[in-house]
Amino acid sequence: MTDEISGPPTANTLGELKTSGYTSRPVKEEIRQNLIFKLSRAEPLFPGVIGYDATVVPQITNAILGCQDIIFLGERGQAKSRIVRSLTSLLDEWLPVLDGTEIPEDPLEPITQAGKDLVSEHGDDTPIRWVHRDERYAEKLATPDITIADIIGEVDPIKVAEGRYLSDELTLHYGLVPRMNKGIFAINELPDLAERIQVGLLNLLEERDVQIRGHKVRLPIDVFILATANPEDYTNRGRIITPLKDRYGAQIRTHYPEYIDQELDIVEQEANILALSDYKVDVPDYMKEIVAEITHHARRSPDINQRSGVSVRASISNYEVLIANAYRRALVLNEAEVVPRISDLDYLTASFQGKVEFEAMEEGQEDKITNKIFQAATKAVFDRRHELNDMAPITDAFADGLTIEIGEAVYAEDYDTIIEKIPGLSERITATTPGTKAAEVEFILEGLHLNKLLNKHAVSGRATYSG
Repeated sequence: MTDEISGPPTANTLGELKTSGYTSRPVKEEIRQNLIFKLSRAEPLFPGVIGYDATVVPQITNAILGCQDIIFLGERGQAKSRIVRSLTSLLDEWLPVLDGTEIPEDPLEPITQAGKDLVSEHGDDTPIRWVHRDERYAEKLATPDITIADIIGEVDPIKVAEGRYLSDELTLHYGLVPRMNKGIFAINELPDLAERIQVGLLNLLEERDVQIRGHKVRLPIDVFILATANPEDYTNRGRIITPLKDRYGAQIRTHYPEYIDQELDIVEQEANILALSDYKVDVPDYMKEIVAEITHHARRSPDINQRSGVSVRASISNYEVLIANAYRRALVLNEAEVVPRISDLDYLTASFQGKVEFEAMEEGQEDKITNKIFQAATKAVFDRRHELNDMAPITDAFADGLTIEIGEAVYAEDYDTIIEKIPGLSERITATTPGTKAAEVEFILEGLHLNKLLNKHAVSGRATYSG
């Protein structure tokens, strides 16, 4: 949690807790009441989660108001884990539990024999401790090697060796779910959980009792159970047993940002951008849009495996590399202005290809597909911002034999000469600094090329435009 943590209440014994007027609530009721409080005050439920206000958030709200366990379905990079972890903000900041028991237990209603014995022995002097809401969350990535002991528990051979009987509840060593009693437990990639482990979760989700090594232990565990899954795995027959799917009250589908501006908001929130005091970073809006547009085009491309998805992390990585290459140019050319250009897009290939899965596996096809997507994205942004009819003086000059060479390592000041050489270009330039002018020149020339109004020959980081 990023909120500042306040100190816990002062009650240290069961008697002091009772005197304070404390009343216990089931964890789902606790979450529901805190949600209602936030809604009544119009507080944001999931700060930092963008693009879900009209889709996913209302579904989560309904599920919580209905006290339902939830499974989130979505491809990678759709903020499933962030949402799950942020649900801890709906827990009370501090919760009293018995001090000295293996699992967190409500001092007013202990559920294990050890907890009941503790209260019976000490009465109102029973010690309690306060746990912060961050300690009331645990998650487990589903892998084939997970056992029932990890999730639910197992007989502890040391306790048996000490003389206890197998049928004695005190011989048990509790797993992750019981240890999250009065809290939230999440399973990531649920379909990857072995079927026999999935069976072990059935009673936890419905009857809330546990069966270990053939003997039944009645533990009314109070836990909010969440899960995440990829839709393809979740709906594939054999990946998740039907009774377990039926136990989850709400199945909520996440999605990628629907609009370019939402994608950009996420990118600017998450990107790790170098900041040097002697350099000024200025990223033109159209360059930001191109980065987001590349990802959106990839999500629609038949050449990209859509079952695995194209994460927002692709936009974030591409944006970081775009600015990094502009920084590299500024450092090499000793320029104080850091402005990404169209010629920097070539360096996004490594970051982009590391974030997608291609359908075509032939040698060399990946670069062709990447270039096709980059060009389509650049053209889409250019067409939104410029009318080709306004570019007639520029294209006419190239038709008359004008040739211009640009490049990612060309000094920004050299572009003033290019602007002077191209009739009509100065009227189209809105930028005011050398770096932003250079970027806008490249954007206009590339846009005209992609609209088949200019020819382009590119080699070794330089490009020549002609009529």
